[in-house]
Amino acid sequence: MKGVILAGGTGSRLFPLTKITNKHLLPVFDKPMIYYPLECLIKAGILDILIVTGGRHAGDFLKLLGNGKEFGLKHINYTYQEGEGGIAEALSLAEYFAAGEKICVVLGDNLVEKNIRKAAREFDAQPTGAKILLKKVPDPERFGVPVFDGDRIVKIEEKPKHPKSPYAVTGIYFYDPQVFEIIKTLKPSERGELEITDVNNWYIKRGEMTWSELDGWWTDAGTFESLLKASNLVARTGANNS
Repeated sequence: MKGVILAGGTGSRLFPLTKITNKHLLPVFDKPMIYYPLECLIKAGILDILIVTGGRHAGDFLKLLGNGKEFGLKHINYTYQEGEGGIAEALSLAEYFAAGEKICVVLGDNLVEKNIRKAAREFDAQPTGAKILLKKVPDPERFGVPVFDGDRIVKIEEKPKHPKSPYAVTGIYFYDPQVFEIIKTLKPSERGELEITDVNNWYIKRGEMTWSELDGWWTDAGTFESLLKASNLVARTGANNS
């Protein structure tokens, strides 16, 4: 399985911090934000990794991470997203890198306390389809929210005003190779973006989606409030622990 970190976008919700750097290079406690998804993949045993970046500061990723030697990697792959076409569009840039293999996708502003090794093993044993990781949160309306029929997800609603469950779809996704063909069929949303929720709902409609609940805490770091929360959580408990 290969790993893809999506670290593009303009980080407009964190302006003016992002006026001079990419959001994913901002500090979260004692490390740049991008370190956390990278370590998440590595501790799950996923060592062939692509970083999708964008904006005016993409070259800074290479300055910071180099070839990945600091993380025990032999090589890190990079590619560039022009503009802001959404998460699914950013993921489409990984098709050549994936080369027909399963992938684990992590959003570059997501942090988890524990590792995702168990989920990665489960998906590796899953013949086809996709897998998402969920977490109970106090404010699910900020995220994609799963709708359940028993233990089965029947739909994901994007930022619903009245969430039908207390779970958020975290920014960690597992996909089989057909994900790239699915993305090619998508139409832009009202935001003018290709939505990852539409990809997940495609798998759900075909009965090819599984899910697990994350252990430990999870947060994104895309707003001032969540960036502060992430720093405090890491300072108190650490992240991506074994």
